[in-house]
Amino acid sequence: MSKIRGYLILIQFSITVAITIALMYIFKKHQHKIIKFWMKIEIALLGITLEETGSLDTSCDMVMMNHQSLIDIIIIEHIHEKHLAWVAKKEIADLFLFGHIIKAPKMISIDREDKSGIVTLLKETKDRLSKGRPIAIFPEGTRSNGRKISKFKFGAKMVADRHKLKVQPIVLVNTRSILDSKTLKATPGVVKIIYLDPVQADKKSDWLKESENKMREILERELDT
Repeated sequence: MSKIRGYLILIQFSITVAITIALMYIFKKHQHKIIKFWMKIEIALLGITLEETGSLDTSCDMVMMNHQSLIDIIIIEHIHEKHLAWVAKKEIADLFLFGHIIKAPKMISIDREDKSGIVTLLKETKDRLSKGRPIAIFPEGTRSNGRKISKFKFGAKMVADRHKLKVQPIVLVNTRSILDSKTLKATPGVVKIIYLDPVQADKKSDWLKESENKMREILERELDT
C-alpha cells in the first residue's frame, strides 16, 4: 500500500511542480507566496503532522538541516516565513522540467566538480543575502538513510564564516519514513522538528563540527526513544 501511495505522490508532485514552475515564471514578484501555497498543499497531501521542539529564529541568516528525504525541503519551506535561498547540486538544476524549481526562484546551483565552485557559492550567497534571503543548506551534501547524520562538508562553514552569518541548526526526525525518495514508499505520519540554539559563525571557532556533533547526538537520542 505504501508503494502505491508513493507512486500516486510522485504523479501529483510532478503535476504540481509543473504548475508551480509556470506560475513562478508568470508571477515573478509573487514567487515566495506561490511556493508557500504549494508547500501547504504538499503537507496536506502527504499526511504530515508537525511536532516542534524549541523555536525557529527567523533573524538567522542561515538554516542547516540533516537530509534524508525530498520532504525535508517541503517542511522547512512550509515553516519558514522568509524566501529561502537553497544551495543545491548542479545535477538537480540540470534536470528536465524539475531543474526549473531551482532556476525559477533563483536558488543557488553549485557544480561540485568545478574547482571554482566555492567562489561561485560565495558570490551567489552574498547576492541572495543582500536581497534579504536566508541561506538554506544541507551540510551533509547528500541524503542519508535517516538513521544517522553523515560527516558535514566544509561549504557551510566557508559561507557562514565569510559572510559572518548567524546560523540555526535544525534536526528533522522521521521524514524518510514519510517519503522514501529512493524506494518511493510513502506513509502519513509525524515529523519532529528540533530547533537548536543559533550560533554565530566565526573563523576562529569550530562551530560547524560542534553543531554536527550536537545534531548527531539529538537524532540518535530521538531514534532510540
